Amino acid sequence: MNLIKKMLAAHAAVLALWAVSAQAATDDAVAERIKPVGEVCVMGQECKGVGAVAAAAGGGARTPDDIIAKHCGACHTAGVLGAPKIGDTAAWKERADHQGGLDGILAKAISGINSMPPKGTCADCTDDELKEAIKKMSGL
Repeated sequence: MNLIKKMLAAHAAVLALWAVSAQAATDDAVAERIKPVGEVCVMGQECKGVGAVAAAAGGGARTPDDIIAKHCGACHTAGVLGAPKIGDTAAWKERADHQGGLDGILAKAISGINSMPPKGTCADCTDDELKEAIKKMSGL
């Protein structure tokens, strides 16, 4: 009879240890699923998450080549729907003359023109990033 009790106690102990570890794993998984996805930052106060977001987004500034390859090249490489082609300085200069120079082209790129949506397909590009990409594509 003692042997049976010892065997049952050993099984009960193993089962109890498994249940505790399973609950801990479940608690961690639940905490991960319900953690906040963001935070609100107030101007003038330190915002702890900004550095982490910048690092997760890929770090430093994007180069004009990065932006062109990811966002502009699809239309401007082939001249889709009348888009001026990359490297066709004459076509870009003609547009610049009609739109007020490089700043005019930038304004149209920001607001959208013809079939091009606002900021092309780069909604998170800064105005400076767009301007550098336009300079690179146009040769102006």
